[in-house]
Amino acid sequence: MGSVLSYSGLATKIRAMQSRLITDHQLEEIVQLPDVPQVAAYLKKTPEYANLWTSLDENSLHREQLENLLRNSIFQNFSRLYHFAGQEQRVFLELYSTRYEIRLLKKIMASLFDHRNIDPVDISPYRDFFRLHSKLDMDRLTACPSMEEFVHALKGSEFYSPLAKIQERGTPLLFDYGMALDLSYFSRIWKMRKRLFTGNDQAEITKVYGEKFDLLNLQFIQRSKVCYHMESTDIYALLIPVNYRLKKEEIRALTECETEEEAAAVFDRTWYGDKYRSINGASLEEFYNLIMRTLLEREARKDPWSIAVIHSYLYHKEHEVNRLIIALECVRYGVEPGEAMRYIHSN
Repeated sequence: MGSVLSYSGLATKIRAMQSRLITDHQLEEIVQLPDVPQVAAYLKKTPEYANLWTSLDENSLHREQLENLLRNSIFQNFSRLYHFAGQEQRVFLELYSTRYEIRLLKKIMASLFDHRNIDPVDISPYRDFFRLHSKLDMDRLTACPSMEEFVHALKGSEFYSPLAKIQERGTPLLFDYGMALDLSYFSRIWKMRKRLFTGNDQAEITKVYGEKFDLLNLQFIQRSKVCYHMESTDIYALLIPVNYRLKKEEIRALTECETEEEAAAVFDRTWYGDKYRSINGASLEEFYNLIMRTLLEREARKDPWSIAVIHSYLYHKEHEVNRLIIALECVRYGVEPGEAMRYIHSN
């Protein structure tokens, strides 16, 4: 009963917010529009964006500004959930919000690695969110002229140690820094889940993140071997140190396979290959999105008085923004609507 009481107000809020998300039918209408200003005008009339964007002049917006507004809507909705959440739910939301910090840190690092980009990353669309939900001084971080100063400016935060270790290697790549942040965050979630959560919430986090980490490892193994031709020892060093449904021997077999056909046969024998045989994904990235969407929707329906309902909504909101940004690009470059929807559905 305590679970129902603690989640009732938040669950009602989430149902209302979920009903305002952009539908597939609306996306089909968007990709048929002639230009970006028309997309902005369309979105201004939808329940999700009408109140937020009512004062905007769509004719003066360029694509990058519109993308920032879309991404900012994720932060705004997160803050609404945080406002309605009780102490138990805020523990999860604070842990979840680390992904937003990492996303912006990666953006700043990408700017530092791109020596042609002399302008600091503009965080003005996100400043209010990070002021409320982060201890990082984002203005100081965006002003850093080098990776050395950037890492030093993170001293005292959870991000300093993994980045400092990478920096000691001599000439690390942007990829190395990004992977260090991701692995540190994923390991932290897995280690803290039993200490921070109990009952259904702990079970939901274990299940959803367990499958997420397995699938990300599957994705990374395939990409490392097919796209980058990495050695097995290098792949092992970059995998998330979590085994949920995917066994250690299966990870080893997949990592050391000589051919894609051999890897496919190993995958078919795993828990994922057996359970999700009916899901048709063109790639592991698409397969990952399909499984995560299916899993989160199922868990939210099964237990609407748990963290699953929060996690499911946040996933769908981020998914909406990603698909809208793809739709924007397709409109901008005049991609045929049918092809545009194929791009959208594959993400």
